Amino acid sequence: MTGRRTFLEGVLGLPAAAGALLAGARGAPAARMKRNWLAELGVRPFINAAGTYTTHSGSLMLPEVMEAIHYGSQFYVEVDQLHDAAGRRIASLLGCEAAMVTAGAASALTLGTAGAITGLDRRKISQIPDLTGLKNEVVIQKAHRFPYDHAIRNTGARLVEVVSRAELERAISEKTVLLFFLNYANSQGEIKDAEFVEIGRKHGVPTFNDCAADVHPPENLTKWIKMGFDLVCFSGGKGLAGPQSTGLLLGRKDLIAAARANNSPASDTIGRGMKVNKEEMLGILAALESFLKRDHAKEWREWERRAGRIIDAAVSVPGVKAEMYLPEVFNRWPHVRVTWDQERLRARPAEIIRKMREGEPSILIWSARNALDIGVITLRSGEDKIVARRLRQVLRES
Repeated sequence: MTGRRTFLEGVLGLPAAAGALLAGARGAPAARMKRNWLAELGVRPFINAAGTYTTHSGSLMLPEVMEAIHYGSQFYVEVDQLHDAAGRRIASLLGCEAAMVTAGAASALTLGTAGAITGLDRRKISQIPDLTGLKNEVVIQKAHRFPYDHAIRNTGARLVEVVSRAELERAISEKTVLLFFLNYANSQGEIKDAEFVEIGRKHGVPTFNDCAADVHPPENLTKWIKMGFDLVCFSGGKGLAGPQSTGLLLGRKDLIAAARANNSPASDTIGRGMKVNKEEMLGILAALESFLKRDHAKEWREWERRAGRIIDAAVSVPGVKAEMYLPEVFNRWPHVRVTWDQERLRARPAEIIRKMREGEPSILIWSARNALDIGVITLRSGEDKIVARRLRQVLRES
């Protein structure tokens, strides 16, 4: 069965989010918690069988991340000094010229763009988003437009859409500040990543690649910097299982310095509201170190086991088909796709999702292409059994 295929060739890695994603418990058991804050607030938690989406809290943080956060909470430091030190450590771990911690990947898009526009010029930094007299155009492939490019437009920059290489080269002018690339849309645009870098170098324009949710397989953390992109960003609260409000901006030393100059704690900057506290800086650093040390093959086997359990439960219902698959780039880890014969099961995916979400315990799953889409890496130890049992029950009753 396709759901049992071994995908170790693409070995990825994501922690077992704070609570023990892998068998053998990680994280503090719920029994140790002294106060049920969510119940007090009337907020109902759920089993996350969807994935590391921001709207659903991203991923859970690992114990080592929480330990670093707790450690940081006990001391006062100069924020700029810690920012610089954390950036140096991250750059040394990933083999890039420079790095900085941002308030999520969207923040990295804004700050990276702002830095390319202003450099270290304080007058220009203060002037943003009024780009009068400044370079103000970011060239992007039409197929790479996406909602988060609003973070680029926050700077006042204008996006110039192109389709072909010829159009891109004609679009580059004295107003061009960046060439922007959306990593998960690599297969959709005419200009692929390596060629995009080559064009940027040819014209002396920095290239920026948004790889927010693309940390798997682990070599991805260094792949696009090695390819030659001048700036690359990742989310900290997805595959890395760091604080949800963090991100990483990697790249050229001068561009990272300029991005930092546009950021908090400096006051008259576009990034003043994109504050990263000392606890988050240590937390994402701990998450990155943990990610780089982890046994990714072992985690992958665990994800396959979970997927297999859910598949077996689903296909035990007459008329239901299920398989394990890998997204091409974005969130590239095991997912389970569930479909069924509409003549035998009348329920639509939305109805199954609603029943799973409203049941006890509440379970979140997604749908895609008229099928159920179930992620397994955000499940805590033993939750795959609960998801499998409930899914079988809901399908049988539909």
